[in-house]
Amino acid sequence: MGIQVPFVDLRAQYRQLKVEIDAAIATVLEEAAFVRGKYVEAFEQAYAKAHGVRHCIGVGNGTDALYVALRALGVGPGDEVLVPALTWISTAETVSHLGARPVFVDIEPDYYTLDPCHAEHCVTERTRVIIPVHLYGQPADMEKLLNLARRYSLIVLEDCAQAHFAQYHGQLIGTFGTIAAFSFYPSKNLGAYGDAGAILTNDDALAHFIRIFTNHGSLTKYEHEIEGINSRLDGLQAAILSVKLRYIHQWNRQRAEHAQLYSELLADVEEITLPHIRPGCTHVFHLFVIRTPRRDELQHYLTSQGIQTQVHYPRALPFVPAYRRFGHHPDEFPVAWQYQHELLSLPLYPELTETQIRYVAEHLKAFFVHQRPRIVRP
Repeated sequence: MGIQVPFVDLRAQYRQLKVEIDAAIATVLEEAAFVRGKYVEAFEQAYAKAHGVRHCIGVGNGTDALYVALRALGVGPGDEVLVPALTWISTAETVSHLGARPVFVDIEPDYYTLDPCHAEHCVTERTRVIIPVHLYGQPADMEKLLNLARRYSLIVLEDCAQAHFAQYHGQLIGTFGTIAAFSFYPSKNLGAYGDAGAILTNDDALAHFIRIFTNHGSLTKYEHEIEGINSRLDGLQAAILSVKLRYIHQWNRQRAEHAQLYSELLADVEEITLPHIRPGCTHVFHLFVIRTPRRDELQHYLTSQGIQTQVHYPRALPFVPAYRRFGHHPDEFPVAWQYQHELLSLPLYPELTETQIRYVAEHLKAFFVHQRPRIVRP
């Protein structure tokens, strides 16, 4: 067995930041500042400032961020929300939990994000919100989506779970819509050491409601203004995220450099499609996703060579059992239907070495060279 290449190596990042991370954790433990408090407030303020927005509210996880944002927007029974056909289920299931209907929209062939043209065909008189997901670290086409939202009086909720500090024509994602949801799941570009999430908005009324709703409907203990839920960013995760926030731009640059090297090494492999970067945008490469009709065979081969890969996502949302009730057909989402069988995520994280990248590329190329039919000449 040759070099081992894990899909992600969270321990490598911890080892680099061990002194700072351990000190941050020890401080929270010493002060027993576990729920809300100054460490949460410090991170919220820093994250809001980094995006140039007025409010950041920490919540328990990225799924809660979406759910609470939709709840704050008043989404409920009878409403429809446009969501991409290919993404993690949180984007759609939070809509359903509020009694609304997730309306699936096909994805763009080159960038894998919600297709504005197909979205327009999906708008009805019941459509309230559109949720562009900045998938894999690639910004969605916000200019077209904002124009669409204005034409039909839709609210834009950005799902930024995979694209921390990506930019669309010089503007940070998460600052285009009325509200934005973030996840800090450990493997994200900016990851906590457990579940964590946040909501960004410039809307004072929305921010006030969210702070109350996520704290049992109360800003003052025992004074419950409304019925709320319990979804709060805890002090330990906030302190860890505050340390990591200082390094996020460096890590994003490293991800982009790794992606560039992959692209250079694999440029001559005709059997795969490499990631495209939307013109005028910065892709932060939460995932480096290639496409090939021989995805499953390739994944099996790479695994045998000590290279871990993953599939994001093996089934488009309209076709998972949870949404069987809608009776969707492949011809409604031709791009998502095809790509669910072809997408493969290669290892990519800041601590990945050039040797590991070259090893992955070498074996990926070897697979297709060995699998090509031989030309027998007379």
